[in-house]
Amino acid sequence: MDSSSALLIGDLAGVAVFAASGGSAAVGKRLDLFGVVFVGFVAALGGGILRDLVINQVPPLAFADWRYPATATVASLAVFWLHPHLDRLRRTVLSLDAAGLGLFTVTSTLKALDANVPPVGACLLGMLTGIGGGLVRDLLLNEIPVVLRREIYAVASLLGAIAVAVLVGTGLAGVASLTGAAILVFAVRIIALYRHWSAPRPRFGATQPNGGPTSDSP
Repeated sequence: MDSSSALLIGDLAGVAVFAASGGSAAVGKRLDLFGVVFVGFVAALGGGILRDLVINQVPPLAFADWRYPATATVASLAVFWLHPHLDRLRRTVLSLDAAGLGLFTVTSTLKALDANVPPVGACLLGMLTGIGGGLVRDLLLNEIPVVLRREIYAVASLLGAIAVAVLVGTGLAGVASLTGAAILVFAVRIIALYRHWSAPRPRFGATQPNGGPTSDSP
């Protein structure tokens, strides 16, 4: 399998899992069939559209290659029809989201590097693409985006993007090593969830800046 085929498969796999993540979240909100497909579609393709516009790939693959919207639609429909068999939808959403985060981070960082974006910019673009789908999904469902919560999310994506940039820079960017970078993102995200790792947050005294009681106050 050549690198372009592996990149396409990884990209479509990311589309599928993010669509399933968005669809599962929409099912949990009791949306109808159109709502489930729409949320899954936007969650799967939103980050990739941003990436393609930044690297000047116009029109974005979401509109230029039928396989992208078809994959997103099929995955969303599958979740809609199969959700009674998916135990604990929240756990399913989180697992799929972590998998999509890893896949999109790796493929988008690679595409940015191939488009001659400098390594630092490529890592940032890989991270933004990875977190973009979950950000749009949560906004559509009236949730605080997971990337803005205390959970380790963007950091996991950025670690994976840096790993990809290092692998490319050292000439070690094979299918196995890049798969390892995606697994790294997935593992950091899942472990952070189960171990309750979180980023620091501001600490206030007895009152918040506006004079009200803190959330930690009795």
